[in-house]
Amino acid sequence: MAIRIIIAEDHPTVRAGIRSLLKLFPQFELVAEAVNGVEAVRKTKQLMPDIVLMDISMPRMDGLTAAAQIHKLFPKVRVIMLSLHTQSYHVRQALEAGVSGYLLKNLADELEPALRAVAAGKTFFSPAIAQHLPSDARKTKKSLLTPRQQEILKLIAKGSSTKEVASKLAISVKTAQTHRSELMNRLDIHDVAGLVRYAIRTGLVSSDK
Repeated sequence: MAIRIIIAEDHPTVRAGIRSLLKLFPQFELVAEAVNGVEAVRKTKQLMPDIVLMDISMPRMDGLTAAAQIHKLFPKVRVIMLSLHTQSYHVRQALEAGVSGYLLKNLADELEPALRAVAAGKTFFSPAIAQHLPSDARKTKKSLLTPRQQEILKLIAKGSSTKEVASKLAISVKTAQTHRSELMNRLDIHDVAGLVRYAIRTGLVSSDK
């Protein structure tokens, strides 16, 4: 079943860009577009999408207010905030509004993994945003993994091979491989680059590692 999406964005060129990206991924279905927060809330009520991609700055009703209303009225609908702002003030407001993700508009390559993660009930924050997450929010995301899996993820994110992980943790290579497979399955991330991005987003490692 396709993941149903509404785009709420007042700039036609940005909407067109997102629309084009979504066409590349058959698992996503664009069901509507909105040009302001009022319209976003109204179309969410009418269509009940899985995800709303919400611009943070829009006329009539801004994205933060619209996201908060959607979160309160339709808790099963998840909102991903789109913004050019990385300041902690905006990030905190977005978290308070109940968003499940926060993406920078100029990072198109993050859209597809963000949608997949949020549709699966997880959260997704651009690495530039993750550094502004409150410590309790970071802890919640890392708690998806056991302490041992967190150790292994941290080592992988810092460039350690499976053999090096095994050596550093004094476990067998086979055990290290098993832990690695389990954490990939738990996060639904199946490549090292994705694990690195996740570790950065959740504050497990810094962006400069």
